Amino acid sequence: MQIEFKVNGKSCSLDICPTMRLIDLLRDELGLTGTKEGCGEGECGACTVIIDGEAVNSCLVLAPQVRGKEIITVEGLAGDGELDSLQQKFIEHSAVECGFCTPGMLMSAKALLMKNPHPSEEEIRQALAGNLCRCSGYSKIIEAVKDVASLS
Repeated sequence: MQIEFKVNGKSCSLDICPTMRLIDLLRDELGLTGTKEGCGEGECGACTVIIDGEAVNSCLVLAPQVRGKEIITVEGLAGDGELDSLQQKFIEHSAVECGFCTPGMLMSAKALLMKNPHPSEEEIRQALAGNLCRCSGYSKIIEAVKDVASLS
């Protein structure tokens, strides 16, 4: 089946299998491998992307569901060779340990900041609640997001 959508600001038109998952479309068809598959069940948040402003687990979305929608992946955060302020703060706060959860954490935090540029710590914790970090780097991640929120 043919679908058209936008990913990271670029229009895409692809012929896909109707049962293909969004994560597979992003990684295998578009080469956007920043989105990671952890559990494949929507439990870990590693595959989080933003669809029309909402943080979504891409392992739970069938590719045909993105017809006409706009997707942002972790590759879409940086622009013109510059890191997004959220990415920069993750680096400054050493909020990256093994890095596996980082793309999903960034995308969940970005979706929050797009809606609410000045979230409270509780709102940050709530937004990141669906993302698991196996290295226990939560406090540094929360501090990085809080730092971005204080810049806006």
